[in-house]
Amino acid sequence: QVQLVESGGGLVPAGGSLRLSCTASRILFSIVGMGWYRQVPGKQRELVAGITSGGTTNYLDSVKGRFTISRDNAKNTVYLQMNSLKPEDTAVYYCRVLLSDYWGQGTQVTVSS
Repeated sequence: QVQLVESGGGLVPAGGSLRLSCTASRILFSIVGMGWYRQVPGKQRELVAGITSGGTTNYLDSVKGRFTISRDNAKNTVYLQMNSLKPEDTAVYYCRVLLSDYWGQGTQVTVSS
């Protein structure tokens, strides 16, 4: 079955940067769209950034200009570069194969003020 393994979360001060990675297996990675979502307790999971198989990207308004999603099809990996982090970016971040039920296990990102 499809596996998505995330890494790169952690604790960072406000203004800092993190890069999340999500490596997929058992899937033809190059033909699927990928997304990064986040969730805080008591709120719905929201799409932060998405990237199509062709490389077209879209972003949540609150992260535009700060976050960048990219993909390396040779490594079956999607990345989320997060710069100028804010305390409100604190959440568990998940990757997902778009339009599917395949999710990663989540990685915690905590931004201290």
